[in-house]
Amino acid sequence: MAQLILRPGKEKSLRRRHPWIFEGSVDRLEGRARSGDTVEVTDGQRVLAKAAWSPASQIRARVWTFDAEETVDDAFFKRRVAAAVERRKALPELARQEGLRLIHAESDGLPGVIADAYGDTVVVQLTSAGADKWREAIANALQKATGCARIYERSDSDVRGREGLEPVKGWLRGEAPAGEILIDEHGVKMRVDIETGHKTGFYLDQRDNRLLLRELCAGRRVLNCFCYTGGFSLQALAGGAREVISIDSSGPALETAAANLALNPQLDAARAEWRDANVFEELRRLHETDERFDLVVLDPPKFAPSASHVERASRAYKDINLRALKLLNPGGLLMTYSCSGGIGIELFQTIVAGAALDAGRDARIVRRLQGAADHPVALAFPEGEYLKGLLVQV
Repeated sequence: MAQLILRPGKEKSLRRRHPWIFEGSVDRLEGRARSGDTVEVTDGQRVLAKAAWSPASQIRARVWTFDAEETVDDAFFKRRVAAAVERRKALPELARQEGLRLIHAESDGLPGVIADAYGDTVVVQLTSAGADKWREAIANALQKATGCARIYERSDSDVRGREGLEPVKGWLRGEAPAGEILIDEHGVKMRVDIETGHKTGFYLDQRDNRLLLRELCAGRRVLNCFCYTGGFSLQALAGGAREVISIDSSGPALETAAANLALNPQLDAARAEWRDANVFEELRRLHETDERFDLVVLDPPKFAPSASHVERASRAYKDINLRALKLLNPGGLLMTYSCSGGIGIELFQTIVAGAALDAGRDARIVRRLQGAADHPVALAFPEGEYLKGLLVQV
């Protein structure tokens, strides 16, 4: 096995159990290793970890195990996958969820591996060179741990390009189901498009926040920005909102949202309006026409995919939050999110505070928001906390 030798002093993060080894921490590679191969990580004296080698990435290696004696083989993945599945079974709030994250990458000890279950269908996303190499072992382990009927791979995210990997999509186990894939979330039926939808087909990380919105919506006029396929919108209707206006720039997403509403005849479709528009421009137009709302949801896409985009992303977050705050009635609520890993919670709060100041609104944080319990964050890997949100009252 090749050895990855660290530069002096660069072993400190490994001793804190951080799983990433950056290019600048590497002194040299002794021996030969292909992309995805397992290498021993050493400070020149002792083996500190075993990691997947990724020569094309700024993250040169991702740690599989900090146990120098542990073998990374098929049995390793069987153990790790089974442990991740069992951890979720121990949490009552995740019981009987039809949409559930089974593996959350580094936070479950499996860097670059995402697996989501939608009923008896599992969708896996492999974003690192090491995960890509162990595709078959991961699929076998998932099938054994869950008993699922089928596994679909959605390894088509931009992150793979940074690892020197091409997009991969297709069935790993089983075949496509006869009908559509539907899940029931808090009594609301939703379609899941595992082949062309965002991420693995649905935003499972917002499950708890959609339920919170539902509990806040009775009698309120709600504006849902970047609504995608209507997850927040339908929960708002289920919570008794008197009107829900939903905005997205994707016509196909809005068509799916309207179709999702039709799946739920218990919801009053007359109280829902879908607008195909640029959110930034529509927020400006709503302000110019003196529209007012009791609750606004801002759940935008990732504005800062890396640290180099933080400044531009900060301006975009401030812009939409400022305009949303101006639209709120006194006592109104803003539910605002960032899924940008480069924007930490402290910076995000600073951005929203600046937006409130410029909007001339007195506001306070009612609650801090985060991903659902099936999206854990390893204490040694704070980068795993990509989703952060604030519930703000004006």
